[in-house]
Amino acid sequence: MKRTIVKGGLVLIGAIFQGFGMGVFLFPHAIPSGGAGGMAILINYWLNIRMGPALWVVNFSFLLLGVKYLGKRFALWTFIGITMTSFAIHFFESHVVILNRHILYDLVIGSIFLGTGIGTLMRVGVSNGGVGVLAFMISKARSSLPGKPLLIINCTIFLMTAAIISWKIFFLALLSQWISTTVIDFVFRFHTSTSSPTG
Repeated sequence: MKRTIVKGGLVLIGAIFQGFGMGVFLFPHAIPSGGAGGMAILINYWLNIRMGPALWVVNFSFLLLGVKYLGKRFALWTFIGITMTSFAIHFFESHVVILNRHILYDLVIGSIFLGTGIGTLMRVGVSNGGVGVLAFMISKARSSLPGKPLLIINCTIFLMTAAIISWKIFFLALLSQWISTTVIDFVFRFHTSTSSPTG
């Protein structure tokens, strides 16, 4: 019971950090937070759906793919994580306004928060959803850190997003991914007793 409470608290913290980085710093510049973020930006671009709900739809779709391989308990925790993250994005987008923005400052700060949030989720055996599910599957299969496969998958989606919206997005997204995946691996190394997805 105690492990479940601790794990739930870390999932909440990870989701808030991730949502804060995306909703306040990255999405206002249309910088994809990852592959799912890139897809959500395209949905927002085409259908004018707010980023929080759009990201939830993309994340949930990827989660369905990972249920069989990663298990129902993992899927449940990830569902909780992606739902909390989507609520956090919607909340921060609606209530936090930053004047006199600088895109590079926002990119660095947002990527650090994003990486901290995702790393916290993965540290306790919870994916951040989206292509993070695929990266987590690869990480488990190879007993390796999840940052590198996450970077490769995301870059492919960034190319698609940039080709449709703006090529500037691709280079900004690459820099964001380099920062965030570095932070993810740093946070992920600090395993705790709550790292098992069976908690």
